[in-house]
Parts: sequence; C-alpha cells; structure tokens
Amino acid sequence: MRNYFTFNSIASTTYGVYISGSGVFNSPERAVDFITVPGRNGAIIGGEDRFENVELTYPAFIFSDFQNKIKQLRSGLLSVSTYARLTDTYNTDEYRKAIFTGILNVEPTRRLDAAEFDITFICKPQRWLTSGEAKTTITTSGTSISNPTSFSSLPEITITGYGDVYVGSQKISVSNAYPSVTIDSELGDCYYGTNNANSVVGFGNGHFPVLLPGTNNITFPATVTKVEIVPRWWRV
Repeated sequence: MRNYFTFNSIASTTYGVYISGSGVFNSPERAVDFITVPGRNGAIIGGEDRFENVELTYPAFIFSDFQNKIKQLRSGLLSVSTYARLTDTYNTDEYRKAIFTGILNVEPTRRLDAAEFDITFICKPQRWLTSGEAKTTITTSGTSISNPTSFSSLPEITITGYGDVYVGSQKISVSNAYPSVTIDSELGDCYYGTNNANSVVGFGNGHFPVLLPGTNNITFPATVTKVEIVPRWWRV
C-alpha cells in the first residue's frame, strides 16, 4: 500500500503524491523557562504549561506526469490560508490542525516525469483523536465519561435545561433563559443557536470546564434533561 495524506479534505493522491512516514512520529516541544535563583542549586521551572507548534515533514513522491501534478499540488497547498484538518494513513485514529507555509524544493528526474521532495506542514501541537469527535449523550445524573489520554481536553458541552451541572468538581451554573446552552471550552464561548449566552452561564472556579485524564462524573438536577459532550480528546 502506498501511503498518503489528506489536507483540507483533499487527498494527496489527487495530485499523484504519495508519502513515507519518517516524520510522523515526532513530538512537540514543551514551552519551559528555567529560572536560576542565586544561592539555590538547580533551576526553577517557570513559564506557561503549553506546547509549541511542531513541523511535520513528509518525504513525498510523484511517480508520473510530474510537471502537471506539481502545479496542482502547489495551488492546492497554498490556497489554504488558515489551519485545516490534516490526516495520513499512518495514524488513522488521529488528526492535526495544520497549515502549509513553506517552499517545495523539488528534485525531478532528468526526464521531468517523476520527482521526490519534502512537504512540511506547521501543526498545532495536539494530535486530536477521531474518537473525541463522537458526541456522548448523558440523561442520567452520575454517569461518567472517561478521558483515555494523559491530557485535559477542552470539550463542547450542551446542557438542556437549567441548574447546576458538575463535571467532576467543576460547577457550571445555567439559568433558564434558553431551552439549552452550548458551552465551548476551546472557543471560550457560550451560545444558544446564534444567540450569545455567556451572560446566563457561570463557572464555579471562574474557568471553562475541562475533562481531566481518567474518570469524569457528570451530575445534574432534575431540571436538566440531558447533557451532550463532544470531548475532543488529544495527545502529543
């Protein structure tokens, strides 16, 4: 089987491009500051708890009709000006958010019918799991949802009804202004349809809820009929 990637919903095979997987297993760099304190051995770890963007390089190949296909590839990659979904056949259970900004340094054969070259994407550090896109619907208080990764995720949570909903120990207070409210922890926004609903939602710790690694119990009063969660699991 020849391997390929899909970027912005277009498979590289559309351009006659196939890849090898030597670059797909790298990890991102953690953003860490080491602070030296006079008279103290070692250094204190400071800075934000976050990861830097990562470069993902695919060694790529075109086996025929090189001149036409490389033109199509250039246009396809450079027409996308924001992060787009990137998948490949090496890691079929995950996807990245990536953008192509680089240069294609192509080495064609002497007859200009085939070539090999590198394609480098700039990716957000997360590898999102496709399983984290599935919606879990909870209708019984006390039901749990389990985060299979080592990292806290930023879910999308839709609450139908009103009252105090707990995600573990994290309290979400929803008034009865709307039939339901969606809380998007990644965007940092609450809404009902096209209506902004930030004013009708409160958080006990002042922060949007996260799903911690392991078990997260979801509890709510009888005034809430269901809680729907798109968990957005990720790893690095």
